[in-house]
Amino acid sequence: MEKDTIDDLFDDLQGKFDINEPKQGHEQRFLDKLKTNDIAQNGTKRSFDFNWKPFLAIAASLLICFSVFTTLQNEPETLDLANVSPELSETQDFFTVTIENELKKLNDERSPLTEQIINDAIEQIQLLETDYQNLKTDLTESGKDQRVIYAMISNFQSRIDILNTVLEQIETIKELKINTDEPKNTI
Repeated sequence: MEKDTIDDLFDDLQGKFDINEPKQGHEQRFLDKLKTNDIAQNGTKRSFDFNWKPFLAIAASLLICFSVFTTLQNEPETLDLANVSPELSETQDFFTVTIENELKKLNDERSPLTEQIINDAIEQIQLLETDYQNLKTDLTESGKDQRVIYAMISNFQSRIDILNTVLEQIETIKELKINTDEPKNTI
């Protein structure tokens, strides 16, 4: 296939070009047509180019606020002993302080010999704490049922009993350690 050069192309098109001058005012008529098209396009764009984004953002914000508000309103407050009566509030405070003090004593007694006993006791205390959280839910659902209140008090007492038992076992371990470490005097 033979390649045509640009000169050959123009030679072939000789006499076929429109070389007449445009009529006078052609440029002005052309610019006027462009302006009328621009005005028509801009006018139609402005009428259909309404920006919905700010309104959608406001609507979404209102929807989120409303859903959070209704969710917070629907969550019932869980009750504990302090919500039932002032006397039970004092009882709860007493048990809470006593358990905290016993836990401090228990942690002060940590040593390689007592580590396992203390860890087991803390694990049992955590199980009882989980049970207590379930009892709080039961108290809320039952409407301050006396049986649930007694179970909550019993839970506190069980925690204190565990801590006291472990502290007694630690004392026994300490005494055994002292007795086995003392040299025996024989005559």
